[in-house]
Amino acid sequence: MAISARPDTVGQGQLLRLLRDEGPRSRAELGELAGMARSKLEAELVRLKQVGLVQEGGKAASRGGRRSTLVELSSFLHFGGIDLGATSIRVAIMGAELQVEAHVAEPMEIRRGPEQVLARAGELIEKLARDRGVQLTGIGVGVPGPVRFLDGMPVSPPIMPGWHEYPVRDLLARRFGCPVLVDNDVNVMAVGEHWGGVAKSVDNYLFVKIGTGIGCGIMIRGQVYRGIDGCAGDIGHINVDPDGPVCACGNSGCLEAMFGGAALVRDALAAARSGASPPLAERLAGKQAITPEDVGQCAAEGDPVAIGLIRNGGRRVGLVLAGLVSFFNPSMIVIGGGLAGLGHLLLAEIRGVVYRRSLPLATGNLPIVLSELGPSAGAVGAAVMISDHVFSIP
Repeated sequence: MAISARPDTVGQGQLLRLLRDEGPRSRAELGELAGMARSKLEAELVRLKQVGLVQEGGKAASRGGRRSTLVELSSFLHFGGIDLGATSIRVAIMGAELQVEAHVAEPMEIRRGPEQVLARAGELIEKLARDRGVQLTGIGVGVPGPVRFLDGMPVSPPIMPGWHEYPVRDLLARRFGCPVLVDNDVNVMAVGEHWGGVAKSVDNYLFVKIGTGIGCGIMIRGQVYRGIDGCAGDIGHINVDPDGPVCACGNSGCLEAMFGGAALVRDALAAARSGASPPLAERLAGKQAITPEDVGQCAAEGDPVAIGLIRNGGRRVGLVLAGLVSFFNPSMIVIGGGLAGLGHLLLAEIRGVVYRRSLPLATGNLPIVLSELGPSAGAVGAAVMISDHVFSIP
């Protein structure tokens, strides 16, 4: 069933989001939550029922007298989330109230280019929808690079060769016949964590993704702040060492070049090949490769070199975040992404630096925590983002 119209008033969008966030409600409860007069409420619900966005549910709990009927979002509403990482694809399908109904992930190098990556992402989400017998109402997409949000396309992404100004939004919208939004991956992760993770009750916070790249999602009053051109929060390219290694962006000494996933593997390989770390050398000999997970496991087993690599990286991230805390004064910092799997050793180093380097007034009530949604934050956030769009004024 296709949507024949979009909500055309603030009242209708407000009601749709309330039903999404709060679940089925009686008319009396909806009126109270929305601060809407009964006559206006009924008029808006009639319009929403006519275009197939809401439906009658079961009976509400008695409030004295005759039990009223619940109003709920239409069961045909389904949203898709696509999270494209540097080395993986994650897709999810969520119902009207943004409950995850199906999800899948598989390895995929973003460097293979937009045609191959988007074709595979489309196949995955198409299969999930087909298996469930649903049609998607909208699709949200996160990509690991700067995005011109209004145009739905990446712009000069350092680790995405061939993706510059590729029409991701328009291509997927044509394929699936529904609205599509595209944003930077850390922004959609921030949205996901705010929707259903540790930052659910926090409106002003930073989500820091530490993976192949490093980025920061900025949430202000519950909304993503993207900056004028969509590249706000690109902290991975803040310089932390003028004499450091060359970054994928072409500059030297960027935070990402010092402690992104590729940088950690680079330094771990050097330690293994030089014999500085026998545990890392043993893992390299066993499979001819080293992963960030290997570094984490060696650190957990007490290898001082692996521990040092993680602490050095955490210290560099902490120094950058200390500056952001002094500037932004957030209520919370959430650490996510692949390297968040390094766990509390990394987290403790970041915390220590931020708490030492920032003013007491800014850190006295500042939790720095790991993501609660973990790897699913991006796909969930992408679906939340597109539902916000569909449930808003065109």
